[in-house]
Amino acid sequence: MSFHQSLQNKIVTREKALDLLNNFRKEGKRIVFTNGCFDLLHPGHVDYLSQARDKGDLLVLGLNTDDSVRRLQKSPERPINNEKARALVLAGLAPVDLIVLFNEDTPEALIRFLKPDVLVKGDDYTVDKIAGAEFVLEQGGEVLTIPLLQGYSTSKIVSRIKS
Repeated sequence: MSFHQSLQNKIVTREKALDLLNNFRKEGKRIVFTNGCFDLLHPGHVDYLSQARDKGDLLVLGLNTDDSVRRLQKSPERPINNEKARALVLAGLAPVDLIVLFNEDTPEALIRFLKPDVLVKGDDYTVDKIAGAEFVLEQGGEVLTIPLLQGYSTSKIVSRIKS
């Protein structure tokens, strides 16, 4: 089974992402970065990614690998969808321009490598708790929190399925 090439083209290595981003920077584009597990996609995720994309010209999504998700100890059965499936679903969303998987516990190394202009997380974080925030601010970038759509969470979906 093969997926449409345009979906696969959005999922890139960090090196390929950097090359692409450097070209966009030359055009004066504002690069936004966010990250997460995005295990079971729900309306809250879609709204969040749309808002994040509105903060610049290009949205790069750092996606936790399966090993990284397991280390976050969301629950023993997570992730439900493997990293390839999660990446392909996210690639199908219009607001997402590039997806880069990361295996570390936080995306800080990826953020330092890609050097985004804007770093975005949900408002369930404070700026001082956002991985990579200090670096982005030191580089003259912005760190923003976005209001989350209430009533949606992957953990709640998993719990509802179990009951």
